[in-house]
Amino acid sequence: MSTSNLTIAASELLIGGQRSGKSARAETITAAWLTQNDSNAAVMIATATAWDDEMQQRIARHQSDRAARVPRMRTIEEPLQLARCLHAHSQPNTLIVVDCMSLWLTNWMMPADQGSPDSKLLEEEIADCLTAIAQAQGPVVFVTNEIGLGVIPMGRDVREFVDALGRLNQLLAGACQRVTLMAAGLPLTLKAPL
Repeated sequence: MSTSNLTIAASELLIGGQRSGKSARAETITAAWLTQNDSNAAVMIATATAWDDEMQQRIARHQSDRAARVPRMRTIEEPLQLARCLHAHSQPNTLIVVDCMSLWLTNWMMPADQGSPDSKLLEEEIADCLTAIAQAQGPVVFVTNEIGLGVIPMGRDVREFVDALGRLNQLLAGACQRVTLMAAGLPLTLKAPL
């Protein structure tokens, strides 16, 4: 895909279903950013945690594929403290990609240590993330799943997660300058910079 005519927003939310092309679009945006200026940098904040062997293999494959496609993008793994990580790495010449917010929310709501989620801390972290978007010195791209298009889940915990992700996505969409829906690898602009 050509990156020569791609305009990069100060902040963008890429939303869609699984395998809709969200991460590929984030890489396209990153490649466009890196070609604009040799001094530009890119950081991927990966929120996934390796719960099992399959997830470990998936993460390793994503890292290898991403390194081949966008070799100048540095990866930082941060499953929980996203706002602090955004503040720490935001620079005028650095584009940050957060992939993905659905896994980040999963880490908060369904901790691997099976402890109870702390909803007050989660609310504070979300508020801090929204502040980090407003204060970002360089562009920030968020990747998230849209999971609210299907039937209402049977289990209470899953319903709570679907509701929480829907609220988070709405907050991110409100805070970001551009919102792009990805479907079948195609971008549809839902919100554009003024």
